[in-house]
Amino acid sequence: MQKYGVNELRRMFLEFFESKGHLAMKSFSLVPHNDKSLLLINSGMAPLKPYFTGQEIPPCKRVTTCQKCIRTGDIENVGKTARHGTFFEMLGNFSFGDYFKKESIGWTWEFLTEVVGLDPDRLYPSVYLDDDEAWEIWNKDIGIPAERIFRFGKEDNFWEHGSGPCGPCSEVYYDRGPEFGCGKPDCTVGCDCDRYMEIWNNVFTQFDNDGNNNYTELEQKNIDTGMGLERLACIVQDVESMFDVDTIKELREHVSRLANAEYGKDYETDVSIRVITDHIRSVTFMISDGIMPSNEGRGYVLRRLLRRACRHGRLLNIPGKFLTTLAVTVIEGSKDGYPELEEKKDFILKVIDKEEDQFNRTIDQGLSILSEMEAEIREKGEKVLSGDQAFKLYDTYGFPLDLTKEILEEKGISVDEEGFKAAMEVQRVTARNAREVTNYMGADVTVYESIDPAITSAFVGYDQLSCESKITVLTTETEIVEALTEGQAGTIIVDETPFYATSGGQEADKGVIRTAEGEFQVEDVIKLHGGKIGHVGHVTKGMLKTGDQAELLVDEENRTLSANNHSATHLLHKALRSVLGTHVEQAGSSVNAERLRFDFTHFSALTREELQQVEDIVNEQIRKNLTVKVENLPIEEARKTGAAALFGEKYGDIVRVVSMGDFSIEFCGGTHVPNTGQIRAFKILSETGVAAGVRRIEALTAKGLDDYYRALEEKLNRAARLLKTNPDKLEEKIAHLQSENKELHSEVESLKSKLAKDAMGDVTDQVTEVCGVKLLAVKLDGVDMNGLRDLGDQMKEKLGEGVIVLASATDGKVSLMAMATDGAVKKGAHAGNLIKAVAGLVGGGGGGRPNMAQAGGKNPEGMEAAVAKVPEVLKEQLS
Repeated sequence: MQKYGVNELRRMFLEFFESKGHLAMKSFSLVPHNDKSLLLINSGMAPLKPYFTGQEIPPCKRVTTCQKCIRTGDIENVGKTARHGTFFEMLGNFSFGDYFKKESIGWTWEFLTEVVGLDPDRLYPSVYLDDDEAWEIWNKDIGIPAERIFRFGKEDNFWEHGSGPCGPCSEVYYDRGPEFGCGKPDCTVGCDCDRYMEIWNNVFTQFDNDGNNNYTELEQKNIDTGMGLERLACIVQDVESMFDVDTIKELREHVSRLANAEYGKDYETDVSIRVITDHIRSVTFMISDGIMPSNEGRGYVLRRLLRRACRHGRLLNIPGKFLTTLAVTVIEGSKDGYPELEEKKDFILKVIDKEEDQFNRTIDQGLSILSEMEAEIREKGEKVLSGDQAFKLYDTYGFPLDLTKEILEEKGISVDEEGFKAAMEVQRVTARNAREVTNYMGADVTVYESIDPAITSAFVGYDQLSCESKITVLTTETEIVEALTEGQAGTIIVDETPFYATSGGQEADKGVIRTAEGEFQVEDVIKLHGGKIGHVGHVTKGMLKTGDQAELLVDEENRTLSANNHSATHLLHKALRSVLGTHVEQAGSSVNAERLRFDFTHFSALTREELQQVEDIVNEQIRKNLTVKVENLPIEEARKTGAAALFGEKYGDIVRVVSMGDFSIEFCGGTHVPNTGQIRAFKILSETGVAAGVRRIEALTAKGLDDYYRALEEKLNRAARLLKTNPDKLEEKIAHLQSENKELHSEVESLKSKLAKDAMGDVTDQVTEVCGVKLLAVKLDGVDMNGLRDLGDQMKEKLGEGVIVLASATDGKVSLMAMATDGAVKKGAHAGNLIKAVAGLVGGGGGGRPNMAQAGGKNPEGMEAAVAKVPEVLKEQLS
């Protein structure tokens, strides 16, 4: 059996199921999309739940994925055994009402035995106790003898989760051999030892459970399979655990090198090496999916893993910061399957570095305090750290509760977790009561929370860009006030406003609020709790007071340009679905007067042809001058129109439906053009990936596009003037200059070669012999490295067999070059080691192969000494 690597196995699996008509989808993000039941994606099918439940239509009825997953339920066991890990990859093939048991089992067998090459006699399937259909397929179709097919009960071979779709499973086990077994005479499939490893699970979703264990057949039967990539690699590579498969072993060995420790010699050392190896994989992938360290939720999981790795690095006496260098190894090993790791490399390393810094600043002091607390507990004859003390470590020294528990657990001391929670709640209440100001213009700001809840604002800006209204509230950055005066920053709330507040991806309007005594520049508009709309900005003239009648004037051009861009995103959304498929969903947007940004679900970069097609479709709809119609409809009626809704978005009973002719219809609360012709034109500037399965398009319309082309035209004219030609002849001029440059470059190289020869002169009389090997070691002037290499080649022809060392200084920098013929190398000469030995004399370093090497330096005065030392070094090599 060939020992395929992890990256090969991943590729083989996906390509195999593509050949069976499956759509190979990129791994989804570790962050669940609109699934509050999960903190992190923990299985291959988890991101596909909307397809299984019917909430979303799958892009294809047959799908295959390799899904990155994280499970932290048994994190305390990670490291203590070689089978536990937090990060893993799950291979899977899925059918949404298409094929069923016969195909699924057949392909399982075909992939394992024919593609991967596993020994069929070492594979053992299991089925659910009552699943005769699956048993028959294994026995009659595949040809597995009856005694090698195992029937297990509900606990092992039936998948269900409360009420809803469920069904029997069929697993495949691999016999790893008696050396992995428990030694019992009755050891067989189902034993808890490591001999029979479960590698593939086929789930046949064929029933619906009403919640009372009453099962009915589903009309649409589904297939959900899963196979751990690391497990498969263990078997294929014939190694003991996931820590021994190729990519993870490389990472494990990197940890060992940093710790100057040999893996497999000491249990405690191995535990720490495994913890770091596993955790840095999780950390790297989590950050690549946009998860940031924090003190709650998935951010806390990330911080916990990162700090746990840090602490085990200290147990191994790894000096200084070390996690970023390991993250690079993770990226290098996994970028084949997850190119986003390479794309986000700098960001990933920056986050890890910053977090490691932060932890290192506090951990020493925290460990010292914890040690004192531990001594105090022992003196009292107790075995529990109080909740107050644990909270002090958390609050003052950044020690997560889990880390405190883990350190003390090793010493037989527990932690009062309830007391910790109580201390944390006291701190929260105290902080909430004491807080007067937080982040101005943020979502949780006391100055806004203090406003009378009865005060509300009405938005009247869909049909008008100005109105008169009464000022009901004025605030500064810190308090509610009765007046704002010239130069002061603050927020104004009125009864009615034509100003659109930032929401739905559309940035707020700008404009002016005027009263009889003052003027206020509106720079931002925000939605506040209780239906209030805040106009944020500063007073440019006079004074504004609570109760004043005010005239509110929206900047018309800014609004119009924003509306152009917003309407264009609707056209773009529909165009993308037309070109790429209906799997495209909006994943975010940002629209202002200058440009538009649109994020959407898709699993690969768009080709140039696809981008052009999308752009052409949008411009075609603009030219059609489609009427834009807006209706407020009951949500159920709106859904019947087929209007696109942002998946997971919460909508009220009445929704605003925006349609553009028969081309586009969407739920939307933003402002739009009266007809698509007002957009004038549409141009895509860029298309990039922003997360796993999410792409981003940035584009321009109307004035933004005018400005873009004007700037481009000016650059073109400037370039033409620099080249003394007209813009229409620029391409021809550049081609001519390139040709001329090529000729000149060739002439320069020829002259440099001649000058180098002249500089060298006839040096045959400087050839010496060292231990029977010819040596030419000379110092030249004004010859660069290319010239030295050319001269070396020429001298090698004249010299025959031997060693050549040339040194030259140009512009204060030294170049050293050494060559050794095959005959000289056979006698012991090594150009790389020779250069390395003399480079220090010119203030530099370098090296290379036995037959060719080069080095640079900053000390021309040392060239004489370097050349003089060559015979001595060569003599040592040849002795």
